[in-house]
Amino acid sequence: MTEIRLYNSRLRKKEIFAPIEPENVRMYVCGPTVYDRAHLGNARPVVVFDVLYRLLRHVYGAEHVTYVRNFTDVDDKINARARSMQGAGDTRPLNAIIRALTDATIDWYHGDMDALGALRPSHEPRATEFIVQMVAMIEGLIARGHAYAAEGHVLFDVRSYPEYGALSGRAIDDMIAGARVEVAPYKRDPMDFVLWKPSSADEPGWDSPWGWGRPGWHIECSAMSHDLLGPSFDIHGGGIDLQFPHHENEIAQSCCAHPGAGFANFWLHNERVQVDGKKMSKSLGNFFTVRDLLDQGWPGEVIRFVMLSTHYRKPMDWTEEKARVAEKHLGSFWSLIRDTKPGQVDAAVIAALADDLNTHQAIAELHRLYSEGAAACLAATLNFLGLQGGDRAHRADADGAIRDLLAQYSDGLAKARELAIKNKDFTEVDRLKRMLLDAGAEVRMTKEGVEVLATQDFDPAKLEALK
Repeated sequence: MTEIRLYNSRLRKKEIFAPIEPENVRMYVCGPTVYDRAHLGNARPVVVFDVLYRLLRHVYGAEHVTYVRNFTDVDDKINARARSMQGAGDTRPLNAIIRALTDATIDWYHGDMDALGALRPSHEPRATEFIVQMVAMIEGLIARGHAYAAEGHVLFDVRSYPEYGALSGRAIDDMIAGARVEVAPYKRDPMDFVLWKPSSADEPGWDSPWGWGRPGWHIECSAMSHDLLGPSFDIHGGGIDLQFPHHENEIAQSCCAHPGAGFANFWLHNERVQVDGKKMSKSLGNFFTVRDLLDQGWPGEVIRFVMLSTHYRKPMDWTEEKARVAEKHLGSFWSLIRDTKPGQVDAAVIAALADDLNTHQAIAELHRLYSEGAAACLAATLNFLGLQGGDRAHRADADGAIRDLLAQYSDGLAKARELAIKNKDFTEVDRLKRMLLDAGAEVRMTKEGVEVLATQDFDPAKLEALK
């Protein structure tokens, strides 16, 4: 059997992965809070842990691996987004807006992550489906002296767990001195965190021993992982931004709720995403959702390829130059494997991934297979990595042609607008814009210029027919 070595964040070293039960390998990864489109930073852990999921299935058998990734569908950010929708004129009750918002966001998420070639996990629990389990866990923490009720809240007593801070390598007193923590009169210690909080009459809420309220964020993952994977499981993953406080708090409350159980044996964290070497930020104008890039015409495989080009424990930098290079390489790979029946997955790629998910080396092996003309092996390996060829073999060339075509229309529309401004007659501009929209293109007209982009519904044949 292939030996897998993974970097365990909790121990800060690479270790041989030995599952608790080889017949029942279990992994939990923190999923999104569902109130908006997934951005590139949200997508990176999906791709990283999808690769690990594929590797585990390959080594242990698909039927022996359980992967859980949750949806946080009760949260203050969701409430705030719903209230802003009310402020913008939505007349539905707050809870009706929230349900519609979370349902729609989950659908968007599935569509976007499917486009990136990510397999669906074994289970995708919604937090609101596990409130009973959360209340029971909180009651157990209170009974064991690790939590306390105060003014309708329940808080975890951080000082009651001596190992708190071990994952992130922080001491509690240092955290208090250097971190922004919520100061509230009902807290015994500034670092104590909320397990349960009161809800107003119109907010999402459930009956509990502490009154009408809703769970804190951290308890959600502990309760869902326990219910679906048990008190001890093999791997817990997520972005490095979750290491503290979310994962630290998960460990504390889970270990205290289930004494003697180890919670997660391995902790894996992927690094952040940058854009053109800078932190992704709306204020810098370099903030991209996955849907933004897909709508710009970048195939999901290209986005995935760029992500896999960087080791998961290093910051990943998205640039258009990297995307163009990725598209070129994938186009070459797909051209070679066109109409090829897949053979066996390349052993060197498996070995690279077994070495702490060395996807950069795995891609180097793809280039080797291409240079050797090993089409059958390359086809199987691309499929294994979620970089499908098959019916997508022609997409690289097609997508490039579409971008060239839309660039021509962008130039033509820009010239028509420039003439219309002089003549004060926008008939031709309106005609061109309507033709592009009817063909499924997106038209962006600003002071800086004109840009025509392909959406999922864009059909070049319609554009030709509408001329």
